[in-house]
Amino acid sequence: MHKQIYVNLAVGNLERSKAFFSAIGFGFEARFTNEQAACLILGENIYAMLLVKELFKSFTRKTLCNPQESTEALVGLSCESRAEVDALVAKAIAAGGTAPRAPQDYGFMYGHGFEDIDGHIWELIYMDPNANAAG
Repeated sequence: MHKQIYVNLAVGNLERSKAFFSAIGFGFEARFTNEQAACLILGENIYAMLLVKELFKSFTRKTLCNPQESTEALVGLSCESRAEVDALVAKAIAAGGTAPRAPQDYGFMYGHGFEDIDGHIWELIYMDPNANAAG
């Protein structure tokens, strides 16, 4: 089994992206952060590598998509409560992100999300451990 996950995301301005994610409460792993990349800490073993576009392009022969116009992935993160979901979305909007849709409440699952300043979509989900998903 894998021990960690690193999601790689291309960013237009690394310092601006670092400021955005710092403003919503995330930190960075200094050992893997420099002027071309920043290791965003999402959880105990969950990271997003924010890479300047030129560095990102060096890892693939494929065309880099514009996340403002196309969706390459939805980054989903679990939260401890509905309040945490709403608080993170509010912080993201205050820091310059957008909320592309209204919250979704399925009873057993509550979700909302935001687009960061580069257009990457972050889905935040709270699953109620006491709810019955089948009911």
